[in-house]
Amino acid sequence: MLNYILRRILIGAGTLLLITFVVFALVRNMPGSPLTLDLAEVDPGRRIREEDFERMKRAYGLDKPWPVAYVHWLGDLVQLDLGRSLYEKEPVTTVIGRRIGPTLLLSVASLMLMYALAVPLGLYSTVRSGKLDERTTSTVLYMFYSLPSFVAALLLLVFFSLKLQDTAFELPLRGMTSGSFAEMSFLGKIVDVLRHMLLPLICYTYGGLAYYSRFVKSNMEEVIRQDYIRTARAKGVHPFNVIVHHAFRNTLIPFVTMVGLMLPALLSGSVILEQIFSWPGMGQLFFQSISRRDYPTIMGLTLMFSFLVLLGQLLADVLYAVVDPRVTYS
Repeated sequence: MLNYILRRILIGAGTLLLITFVVFALVRNMPGSPLTLDLAEVDPGRRIREEDFERMKRAYGLDKPWPVAYVHWLGDLVQLDLGRSLYEKEPVTTVIGRRIGPTLLLSVASLMLMYALAVPLGLYSTVRSGKLDERTTSTVLYMFYSLPSFVAALLLLVFFSLKLQDTAFELPLRGMTSGSFAEMSFLGKIVDVLRHMLLPLICYTYGGLAYYSRFVKSNMEEVIRQDYIRTARAKGVHPFNVIVHHAFRNTLIPFVTMVGLMLPALLSGSVILEQIFSWPGMGQLFFQSISRRDYPTIMGLTLMFSFLVLLGQLLADVLYAVVDPRVTYS
């Protein structure tokens, strides 16, 4: 197992190097730059001197070819320095760290709610397979799964923020807190954040709920056909124990491995949803960094997301061996 993990770490390091190289080349060669964006705001009647223009290029790190700049970026990375944001004028680690909390608040709450509802729904659908209520539930879940989250977000905003405006059921249109957040009591602040996160949380959760409940059901239907399940039923084991203790435990192998693959989603956020709800998370930061040509922040986010994807895949493989003793990486 240790040799396997070491090999995967070496392969992951090479993959991470290739990803950052390609992304660095793409962002440095896409149209526009932080310098051109700043010059666009300068008075057209004002003439920029050549020495001022060169000084600005050095300040933005644009005075060197991009391969040389990439080597310099790698050198700083070895010293755990991701550089300074060209827009925020702060270290990239500080800018990213400020956005992690709001993203985790949504993603962790969504993940917990998703699993808390998906597992019982999947087990219920297995027990009631073929019945009218199960078919109705499956149809509704498929409808949810086919509905794009950004469409649901717009519909929810129109309904709860406009149609229910000035009612007790009105919900905030955008942001994470209200304008008077600082003057609220501790309990009032919690309620205010919960009201702001309710609509994004629904949009984050419903698609995954539909997928994972069907995932549990499909794995359960395969397991309950096994001989040991028929044997347990023939011995008179209570149906609840057959489903939960015998069948469901043996569906945990693919289910647990998917937990590792969910790791990147915990911090990556959703670019579209965070833009729609103006939620100050990682997805919104990524979008803003690209539109502002904030190269250090783009590279910092790319590095973090890529690392989490590779770590999640490694974790999924390790968990697979942990929950199934028959699997070995020797």
